[in-house]
Amino acid sequence: MLRAGGGYPTAWSRDSAVNTWNAASLIAPDLARNTLWAVVNPTNDGSLIVQQDNQWWDHVIWIVSAWNHYLLTGDKEFLYQAYKTSVNTLKVRKTESFDENAGLYTGPSFFNDGIAGYPDSLADNEQGDSFVLGSSGTDKIMTLSTNAVHYEAYRSAAKMAGTLNNTEAAKGFDAEADALKITINKKFWRPDANIYGYLLLDATKDAPETYHEGTGLSFAILFGIADKDRTGSIVANTHVEPWGITDVYPPFERYSDQEPGRHNNIVWPIVQGFWANAMAKAGATAPFATEMTNLAKMATASKQFYEIYNAQTGEPDGGWQSGRHWGKSEPHQTWSATAYLRMVYSGLFGLQPETSGLAFQPVLPKGWEGATLEGVKYRGSVLTINLKGEGSRIESMKVDGCKTANDYVIGPELKGYHQVEIILKNP
Repeated sequence: MLRAGGGYPTAWSRDSAVNTWNAASLIAPDLARNTLWAVVNPTNDGSLIVQQDNQWWDHVIWIVSAWNHYLLTGDKEFLYQAYKTSVNTLKVRKTESFDENAGLYTGPSFFNDGIAGYPDSLADNEQGDSFVLGSSGTDKIMTLSTNAVHYEAYRSAAKMAGTLNNTEAAKGFDAEADALKITINKKFWRPDANIYGYLLLDATKDAPETYHEGTGLSFAILFGIADKDRTGSIVANTHVEPWGITDVYPPFERYSDQEPGRHNNIVWPIVQGFWANAMAKAGATAPFATEMTNLAKMATASKQFYEIYNAQTGEPDGGWQSGRHWGKSEPHQTWSATAYLRMVYSGLFGLQPETSGLAFQPVLPKGWEGATLEGVKYRGSVLTINLKGEGSRIESMKVDGCKTANDYVIGPELKGYHQVEIILKNP
């Protein structure tokens, strides 16, 4: 299985799911399958559920990753077991963390498990406990990223059910997703700032905190929660520091550029990977190029992928939390490496697994002059993909020299070695 990183020897449900979703299901499907099952446990009656711990808000990312794994591999036995796991996991989450009055899921940010990721008003015990739940009230807040992940988990469960011919279950999961999407857009969108806010302190608060949450904003675009106009507004209004998008911006009062919070105004490559992928999906080639180039430079300079980097200098930096500096940050961080791979596979080359096959939505930034990706294994085929031109709109796509239809999809039935050539132009 894939470990979370050099400093994390055990399996974490969030990290395992993110690493397989980012890249492992494409480049090492057997390893990815093992990694996903490593964080699933049987209940007392023998049914399967994502391992239950005190960080409940990130459990359902497993469902998103599991659906992606099936799309890439076509493994029906995996899908059958993954669907049962997903149903059980969503049932527990709906029972234990859904606020009926707000129509949202409670709990901290999908990504921010440290108290440094939260405003001063929530950090009443930072000196005593770095874990977010060590401060009072943090279990009841509602955040953009956590609700976005639950939305996509329901969508993924619906697609699983549909593939397994469980039509009624699919309708039920889609209904849950639809309702959640409406509430996210109602509760988190800030018309005054033309961007989604970070968190709600309680269900009665009229507007969310105005901080930019890198992961939440990325998910809003990647999962289709934001429509075309809001996506454009996010691209235009999200603040990005010299070395990349930060976890949460701007700095809370107790932090600064000189002493950045471990989860505040600091660069986590995992967040960069999601943001770059979102920029590619939005057709924003320049922000995509900047993010991918920044991570390449930081990893090259530090000779590996660290967990966190300083947003002002690009140097490895663990940030500040609980009244102390956390050192150089953890080495050999797996999801930092797979975040870069996500930029390559899902961003630059635009590989999008769908039920109909492997779709393409690439971006080729100005001045990059082309790109080639060899040895891409998709089910029974091995692809060499060549990008030419510039921009984010496909002008033509050929497979083995023959022009394809306008859907730009490689079917799952394709076998053997094939050459894919894509010509791009600016929209």
